[in-house]
Amino acid sequence: MEEPRGISMLWKLEDYWAIWLGFLLIAIGLMIFLPRPPDGMRENINAANAIMQQEANAAPIKTIAWHKANDSKMKIKASGEGYAKQLANWIAHPQGWKTNPIESLALSQEKAEAKNSSAAPKYEAAQAYTAEVLTEAQEAENAARAAGFKDASLNEKAKSAIAEWRKAVNEESAAKKKASVSSYNHILHLIVLCIFLAVFFGVGMAVMGKSFSQFCAAFPVVFLIAVLAYMLDAQSTMKEYGIGYAAWAIIFGLLISNTIGTPKWLMPAVQTEYYIKTGLVLLGAEILFGKILAIGTPGIFVAWVVTPIVLIATYLFGQKILKISSRTLNITISADMSVCGVSAAIATAAACRAKKEELTLAVGMSLIFTSIMMIIMPNFILAVGMDPVLGGAWMGGTIDATGAVAAAGAFLGDKALYVAATIKMIQNVLIGVIAFFVAVYWCWKVERDESGSRISIMEIWHRFPKFVLGFITASILFSILYQAMGGDVGYAMVDNGVLRGFTRIFRGWFFCMAFVSIGLATDFRELKKYFVGGKPLILYVCGQSLNLILTLTMAYIMFYLVFPDITAKI
Repeated sequence: MEEPRGISMLWKLEDYWAIWLGFLLIAIGLMIFLPRPPDGMRENINAANAIMQQEANAAPIKTIAWHKANDSKMKIKASGEGYAKQLANWIAHPQGWKTNPIESLALSQEKAEAKNSSAAPKYEAAQAYTAEVLTEAQEAENAARAAGFKDASLNEKAKSAIAEWRKAVNEESAAKKKASVSSYNHILHLIVLCIFLAVFFGVGMAVMGKSFSQFCAAFPVVFLIAVLAYMLDAQSTMKEYGIGYAAWAIIFGLLISNTIGTPKWLMPAVQTEYYIKTGLVLLGAEILFGKILAIGTPGIFVAWVVTPIVLIATYLFGQKILKISSRTLNITISADMSVCGVSAAIATAAACRAKKEELTLAVGMSLIFTSIMMIIMPNFILAVGMDPVLGGAWMGGTIDATGAVAAAGAFLGDKALYVAATIKMIQNVLIGVIAFFVAVYWCWKVERDESGSRISIMEIWHRFPKFVLGFITASILFSILYQAMGGDVGYAMVDNGVLRGFTRIFRGWFFCMAFVSIGLATDFRELKKYFVGGKPLILYVCGQSLNLILTLTMAYIMFYLVFPDITAKI
């Protein structure tokens, strides 16, 4: 079937439907959250900022009063409002559990109280320890203040004591969360969400000429598998080992497709690219230029200089040294490994028209290595005593998935988490850029070599994945909105409102359903030929090794030799 061109693309092409659906959800999120700010939001933010400014003028270190004011400001979140919590319950992923999987879907009041009673002693101990180290930090700060903050050793002692208090505060917060569990029942919510998403995506399927009824009949199975994947993702042991929903979604799908086989009636709902492209449009709203500029030039060098070098080097290594026969497989693996995992692989595969089996192979290897790296890297960084800024930048530039980057960064503390997440955000910007240049290269070089004639400029446009336009537009619009609102209000209303309270939850569902679809559509017998000689695995390992070396080197040079002043402010 020939791909639609001309004006009909706007309603017949999957990429455009991903844009329309993504922006529909974004518009709904904006209408829900922006008119309903927390009471006294601006007044409370201004009061906190006044204290922080006063403390910053009085001391060369971040004092206890500064941190307390900042904490009060960070607690101002639209997602914490009553209406937002009710909304989140209707679209929530399954909750955490240890031994009883039913608890991920429903928890009675009795069991919630039992959990709280069990966790209370640890919370009380954490509270007591926090109070103890706060007293020590206050004494150290008072000593430094008495010396007018002119004694470097006293300043450093105060800084160290305050850092210990901050660590205790975070541990107390985690303990409080475990001792403040409320009852819930998500079963009805999930049924309603399933119906909503079936209609949400089904309308697009119908307009694109597919069967609405067949899609809706099959969709609940895909959604159910996604729910199961999230249930295992929420299991405490699985969380500890970093085995996330993406891996489980693919595993469940593969078990079906490679045992009993994926039934034909289920295939209308197996829509990998439809789901993930819509999710990527939502991801664009999370790429805020203001946050990118906060890290500045060193972050841009780490993400935008190293990434294309690794991508090109890996592609050439695959072609010249390993002699990988499929160029599309080669470039898809290279983009997946060097840019940002699955998102980049999807965009690149669309630009070069890679086979679905090649995309599946690239995604599968990415998920395996991501799970390994998110556990090994933070432990290695701690073992060698690497600075958290350097460690965060290193992980942000090398671990593929955004969620895995955040988890690994959080393991090292707030500073590493901030740097890692921002570097990954900067790197995600390259998704559209890489897709465009791959489309250009494939049309003007690769396919010309194969056909003997140059492909037209218009073919590059037709080849370019259009959903990337939605990704870029969402990023620009939200960056402007965030800037117009101001950083603090933007944090409360955009970061912790429209995004974390709405679109990001949907994005998680869409990605999970895409991974389920990958598994259901994959037959190992079709993948076997791509593993001949182990070349794809060698390509990934060698490319990631180069990525690790170059990223660490660039991060050290930029953050510590060229721009140490920026690093000092983080």
